[in-house]
Amino acid sequence: MYRCMTRSVCSGGRVCPAFVPPYTQSPSRTTRDTTEEKHNRLAEQRWQCSVRCMSSAARRRRALRSAFPVLEQPLQPIHRHVYEANLRNSNACHKKYVELSEKVRKGGGENAITRHTQRNRKLLVRDRLRLLLDDEDFLELSPFAGLGLPYGDIPSAGCLTGIGRINGLWCVFIANDATVKGGTAYPITVKKQLRAQEVAIQNRLPCVYLVDSGGAFLPLQSEIFPDKNQGGRTFYNEAIMSAMKIPQVSVVCGSCTAGGAYIPTMAEETVMVHRIGTIFLGGPPLVKAATGEEVTPENLGGARLHAEVSGCVDHFAWEEKEAYDYTRNIISTLNFQLPEEEDEDEQETKRRRAEEEPLHSSEELLGLAPRSYNYSLDVKMVVSRLTDGSRFQEFKARYGTTLITGFAKIHGHLVGIVANNGELSYQAALKGSHFVQLCDQRDIPLLFLQNTAPTAALTLSKTQAEMNSNRLKAQGSMMSAVACASVPKITVVIGGCHGADSYAMCGRAFDPNFLFLWPNARASMAAPGHSGSLLPPDSEQEGEQKKKLEDDLNRRLEEESSAFFSSGRLWDDGVILPQHTRKVLRDCLDIIRQQQYQLSTEKLQSTLLRV
Repeated sequence: MYRCMTRSVCSGGRVCPAFVPPYTQSPSRTTRDTTEEKHNRLAEQRWQCSVRCMSSAARRRRALRSAFPVLEQPLQPIHRHVYEANLRNSNACHKKYVELSEKVRKGGGENAITRHTQRNRKLLVRDRLRLLLDDEDFLELSPFAGLGLPYGDIPSAGCLTGIGRINGLWCVFIANDATVKGGTAYPITVKKQLRAQEVAIQNRLPCVYLVDSGGAFLPLQSEIFPDKNQGGRTFYNEAIMSAMKIPQVSVVCGSCTAGGAYIPTMAEETVMVHRIGTIFLGGPPLVKAATGEEVTPENLGGARLHAEVSGCVDHFAWEEKEAYDYTRNIISTLNFQLPEEEDEDEQETKRRRAEEEPLHSSEELLGLAPRSYNYSLDVKMVVSRLTDGSRFQEFKARYGTTLITGFAKIHGHLVGIVANNGELSYQAALKGSHFVQLCDQRDIPLLFLQNTAPTAALTLSKTQAEMNSNRLKAQGSMMSAVACASVPKITVVIGGCHGADSYAMCGRAFDPNFLFLWPNARASMAAPGHSGSLLPPDSEQEGEQKKKLEDDLNRRLEEESSAFFSSGRLWDDGVILPQHTRKVLRDCLDIIRQQQYQLSTEKLQSTLLRV
């Protein structure tokens, strides 16, 4: 009986010792062990076997079949004028998107690129990623960060961050771009690195650092060094990630000076490239100024020194390509077990996925992206162009209709969708609170499509005051539900992100796993043109002065609410084109799901300290 049971549940028909009766074991061992010891040992073996069996069953399981109703949301003739106005605005935003993308790809400019590749004999950061990642199809985070800042343009904030596959495993990468200001770290650089580490922690993703940094930009040291979420937080996060068993690998492919020297030494494994990689707190000029001694960078902190003498690095590479081969091999040793695709089912899977494309073209989203709140069309039209087969199981369809809630699948991933379709009223907020708690109860990820009202509702009467009071209480309930929900959350701002409504719709302050903006999106306390709601109603200023103040405020809102202004300051994870939204959501959901494939996540011993 025992052997039949084990062959049916253990892989490969192997007999699990947990189910072998005591009398089948060797007599000598039986005489040595006491009854209690045998009981404890067998109990532990049975527990281990049950864990393996449950893991095996989890890999074989499939989702429940669903037949969600199809959302019939074609474009109607009555929508044509709004659609065309939105399309013109989207084309203008797309043009700016392309211009900024080209600017970012140039890095520090032609002279800096020539110096980096010819004099320093280093690879460009995107060439490094081509060698490291499986392909170029990676999710880049905040590519426009650092543009339009008070201290000048810092393309990509001086570093590329994102999530790509290495040996099939999604990994966060943080890669310094030394063509931008010589790899100097600005305040926005630190902020971008911290956000990438936060993504790694939230989604339990391995993290790879490609270090080529010249240290902090000293004139702005007060914005880089002293505060909690500034430079030192990077090293704190490294220690916390290690304790959480989130793997970290560092590649030293350039200078690691001052604070940058701690990144490779705190990583779990470090690869260093001969001649171009250096690690030291103070470089040769500082040594000469302090001691009068002249020393070369290689002798002071080169790869040979740290691989053979100090032991700070674990792998010595003669050239960059070899370093990335080492890194890929290190990633292959991580304790993840990814699901295997069965060859015979591949074609069937492709066919099924092809059938599950939305009924309407994703290009139509360009005309559904509102140029302003008054140009918003029914948000179900957006939903029907994002979900598999344009299918959507709506929740509370007849209640609180200014908020759309329901279930759908995106590339096979079941999600709960919460989408603005008007003002967030009392009924809509209660409905949203209920739905968010329902998804949290069922462990279903949440997708928020945000397009909030341009300004808060005014209180012009006693009845209006009562309505607004009830609305505030309901919105507070929804905020609590969103904040306390433990499921992954993804937010896409498809229109406006204004006022307290944006908090209930999982804005940046409510810590979504990912937050993206469409190019037409606006993020501000009030929408441009509604600055009057921000001024006190009993202002003593005269009419002309008040009008001038409103005009100035509206001009400022117009400039500072832009999606590109927001992304330049890292208030989001990037600006994405509407027609690419479905693909980005697929990648995010795949990334979020990967953490279940890590075999060991609990830390049962103290953090390993490097030599």
